[in-house]
Amino acid sequence: MYSRELQSAPQAGLQERRAHGATSRALGHVVACSGSTATLLAVTGGEAGDIASQLTVGKLLSIVVEERRVVALTRAARATQDHWRGGEANEFLVDLELVGEVRMGDDGVERFSSGISAYPYLGAPAHQIRSMDLMRIYDNGKRENCVVGKLSQDETIEASIHMPSMLSRHFAIVGSTGSGKSTAVALLLREAIASDPKLRVLILDPHNEFAAAFPDKSVVIETGNLDLPFWLFRLEEFAEVLFRGRAAVPDELDALRDLIPEAKRGFRGAEAGSRRLSEKNGITADTPVPYRIADLMALIDERIGKLDGRNEKPYLRALKLRLAAAINDPRYRFMFSSNTISDTINETIATIFRIPGGDRPISTFQLAGIPSEVVNSVASVLCRMAFEIALWSKGAVRLLVVCEEAHRYVPADANLGFVPTRQAIARIAKEGRKYGCSLGIITQRPGELDQTILSQCSTVFALRLSNERDQEIIRKALPNSSGSALSFISSLANGEAIAFGEAVPVPMRLKFNRVPENRLPSAHGVEVEEAELDPSSINLGMVVDRMRSTGGPDISDFQSRISAVEASIFDAVVTASSGDDIDLPSLRLEPDASPLEPYNPGMLPGQARLEASDAPRADSRLDRYSSLLKSEFRREDPPSAAPNAREELSARRQSILRKPLDSLIKR
Repeated sequence: MYSRELQSAPQAGLQERRAHGATSRALGHVVACSGSTATLLAVTGGEAGDIASQLTVGKLLSIVVEERRVVALTRAARATQDHWRGGEANEFLVDLELVGEVRMGDDGVERFSSGISAYPYLGAPAHQIRSMDLMRIYDNGKRENCVVGKLSQDETIEASIHMPSMLSRHFAIVGSTGSGKSTAVALLLREAIASDPKLRVLILDPHNEFAAAFPDKSVVIETGNLDLPFWLFRLEEFAEVLFRGRAAVPDELDALRDLIPEAKRGFRGAEAGSRRLSEKNGITADTPVPYRIADLMALIDERIGKLDGRNEKPYLRALKLRLAAAINDPRYRFMFSSNTISDTINETIATIFRIPGGDRPISTFQLAGIPSEVVNSVASVLCRMAFEIALWSKGAVRLLVVCEEAHRYVPADANLGFVPTRQAIARIAKEGRKYGCSLGIITQRPGELDQTILSQCSTVFALRLSNERDQEIIRKALPNSSGSALSFISSLANGEAIAFGEAVPVPMRLKFNRVPENRLPSAHGVEVEEAELDPSSINLGMVVDRMRSTGGPDISDFQSRISAVEASIFDAVVTASSGDDIDLPSLRLEPDASPLEPYNPGMLPGQARLEASDAPRADSRLDRYSSLLKSEFRREDPPSAAPNAREELSARRQSILRKPLDSLIKR
């Protein structure tokens, strides 16, 4: 932190001037001045010494005007002649941008002001700016400052930002790949949670890189331990999942809008046919109330059965197939697992948004394992819930949503992206500060980001940007910033940034503090892990399993069918080995059977499948296959009681399993 006692000393400037003595001589003199710029004439080389090294682009100077010191930023330098004489004196011109002035207040304390009350006169001397003046320039006069680095011009001076202003009015970190964005995010978030114990941070991490940056302050949420119930999704978000990112079919969407509320009322024990009760409950397709997919599919079957015209059935059949495909897709396990059937909204909020959170207030939500066509829906649900939690908690919880690669969620083109996600993030940007919900935007392409969202970020950390369009976007988003400060943004070093906005009094060029190796984003850890592996040692089967998302419990239709067939054969083997006579029905497949498979509760996840299996239902095609397998096994002679009976049973079981199912069916 700044030494306020030293800053507020009335004779601080005089003491520093005496301490520097001979080094305080003029670097040049003003030869031109306008409303916001000035030109300096300087001489370097020969008896004048090396003056040019102190007048490089991007440095601050002070120009003495009466009792004031006008602060100016060096933006360009050029020689007065078309050649340079080595070892001799050379004249050159320096273009300056006037930033403000340091002047004595009524209380006898020198302070920095962004306005200029007295402009430099021709011949006014320019000096190297004093360290104390630099401290006054970047001091906002507030106590809640956090040190995040050092000033680029003088690394002995700490670079501080006002953390409450940065969080309450949103912030953005922009920069090209490799410029140090992720490291800057890790540093700023650590300072943020240290300054506000009530703050809870949700990081939408598309590259799974922030888990290693907060090993002691965060929990990692990935597809393996994520339970985000499907009933938390609004209708548009759920349709995005069912239609895999494509445009929804209007008829199917209307059917979902009508049937989902019925399924929700059925879960809560309400009378589905009571219109008055539905109006009283106010349950819609967007209400976050649990329901069972089994009930929804049963309602679809009921509507199909009530329809008289065959022309109205195809879209309902297609909707039913979409639901079956979604719940049987192992990549969507986090939405349709057995834990998502009951009312677990409290547990979901507590886990994702860290309420109460304990000593781990950060939640890193890893999106890399989530299917790309569902990422937008998941981001929409999380951002919407963050705003609503902050709204209805009435200030008890402060939430910060950090969107990495934000241009993917809120692109500049209004025709691109997912509309609910754009609306959820825009609502936080426009209204979140009123209720304690903040937004952090991280992007490498600000030109592809919605400018309305960027303009709501009152503090911007601009790291190296090489694209001219991106630089122009930053200039437009920050009309009050120094134009010359952005002129060298393409040449910033790694970890160096220019900070603008509410958190700093004037544009500040700074170098972020270094982060320990064990707190860097996980991209570094991935490089180390990859170095230990090579094509000869990698487990290819494990890679394929990850591609197919077959790790953990599988709810796919294929696996459920195979398990049922194996269970049926095992039962038949046990019955045959006991010697009891069994009576198995002889079944056949009807040649005119409908190609649409009957409703099978085996397609449902977890508890819903068990509950549905207890109810009486018609034999499915899978049951007929199982019965035929039993019949085929019964035709064989019963095994004898010889000592090797178990081996014979095992061999016979394997021979039956190797037969195609079609060969067991008598047509």
